[in-house]
Amino acid sequence: MTTAGIDVEIAAPPERVWAVMSDIERWHEWTRSVTSITRRDSGPLAVGSRVAIRQPKFPPALWTVTALEPGRSFAWTNVAPGIRVLATHSVEGTASGTRVRLSLEYRGIFGGLLARLTKGITERYLAMEANGLKRRSEDPAFRV
Repeated sequence: MTTAGIDVEIAAPPERVWAVMSDIERWHEWTRSVTSITRRDSGPLAVGSRVAIRQPKFPPALWTVTALEPGRSFAWTNVAPGIRVLATHSVEGTASGTRVRLSLEYRGIFGGLLARLTKGITERYLAMEANGLKRRSEDPAFRV
């Protein structure tokens, strides 16, 4: 298994950060690493929710929510032959606001290869997502 991840400190309460992060259909508004996200179902984000994501330089990908702890974390998985990628998004309150952890785990016979081939772009996209989430969550003009 190969992993990639980033932590970011956000000067906003966890509830606000979670509201921004879990509103997945609006990610394209605050990170250039996502062109569009389309839910394949309706209602609140839940285990089993399916989401089509388009990102620059990657083919469209279908992700399925595999774990959800409302207000705290969610994980989703993308599966292709020989590859399983698990992305986890977590929020934790701190004395000064919120700590967010974004991580990817690459599994399967080709998981390590994919991780090596996409290492640079993955690290850039994780940084874009962390920094975009920070900007959006700390922006007093943005209404959740």
